[in-house]
Amino acid sequence: MPLWNFMRGAKRMASILFIVPYPAGRAPSQRFRFEQYLTALTAKGHRFRMAPFLSDGTWAILYKPGHTVAKVLGILGGLWRRLLLLFAVPGYDFVFIHREAAPIGPPVFEWLIARLLRKKIIYDFDDAIWMKDPAGEQTFISSLKWQQKVGSICRWAYKVSCGNTYLADYARQFNQSVVVNPTTLDTDLLHNQVRDQEQAGPPVIGWTGTHTTLRHLDLVWPVLERLEREGQEFVFHVISNEPPAHTSLRSLRYSPWRKQTEIADLLQFNLGLMPLVDDPWARGKCAFKALQYMSLGMPALVSPVGMNTEVVQEGINGFVCATDDEWYLALRQLLASQAERSRQGTAARRTIVERYSVASNTQNFLHLFQ
Repeated sequence: MPLWNFMRGAKRMASILFIVPYPAGRAPSQRFRFEQYLTALTAKGHRFRMAPFLSDGTWAILYKPGHTVAKVLGILGGLWRRLLLLFAVPGYDFVFIHREAAPIGPPVFEWLIARLLRKKIIYDFDDAIWMKDPAGEQTFISSLKWQQKVGSICRWAYKVSCGNTYLADYARQFNQSVVVNPTTLDTDLLHNQVRDQEQAGPPVIGWTGTHTTLRHLDLVWPVLERLEREGQEFVFHVISNEPPAHTSLRSLRYSPWRKQTEIADLLQFNLGLMPLVDDPWARGKCAFKALQYMSLGMPALVSPVGMNTEVVQEGINGFVCATDDEWYLALRQLLASQAERSRQGTAARRTIVERYSVASNTQNFLHLFQ
């Protein structure tokens, strides 16, 4: 091989440091934004290291009540690990920062990496993290967050990787090297099954989320109650880390979210809901619930907020519902027709495979490191 070709090939091999909030394999934002591309990075000859802020022990208690002293010690331990990590940073070509280097305070680590150590930062986020989450828990740690640092990190970054166009438009105020890198699903190895719409039993309307997104269900409770009063036969299945406070719906079924059974649990749905209150925080959402439903061959019913309208095509792979009547009519149509659920579910699966799968987005992700 000529020396020039060898040098060109060697130049493409990058060393990448992933500075992330959570231990690997735990948080959905990490799993579905970059962890599932790590094998593709290795296949290209790149090497990487994952550096989480939180330890496994701190992650295990992070969202549990109490444990205040342990949580504070966990944050201090994370800050100490970040300080030590600065000595390793010079050995990497790229530093990929997901959301922030530390969950509290100003962007000191990001400034040191970009300005003092002169490293190329790939800054990645999938929520409107420059503002407070309306449903976020008010804790001592949350009071120390520094939302205004997001713009500064965007400005210092070599490239900014955003989950949708709303987030990208914000980032472009500070940096023109912005890439829309959608949250994607592995339709070959994980979300690789399709819901059998011909299974017996009442249709299952599903919703999955966390305690911070349960508030959005307030948009659909009245519609579900109306359907139930009219004698419509269905199950409303909620999968979350906490049950909903709403208990008047007789058809309600609750299951705690478990990573080990995530796909099997979702496959119990015949159709999935993603209602969203229209506020600036929700507009930054990357339609993840809809993507999950659709990847498993079921139609998604969504609010016309943020990225939802890019993913769902009215009457083709789901419905976009802005009013109670629109939610009601869409649900009635899908509850009444197994064939319609199957037709839209097939189209939904095709949408994800073609536009929001790991396979379709791998090259876009790899180009971040060029």
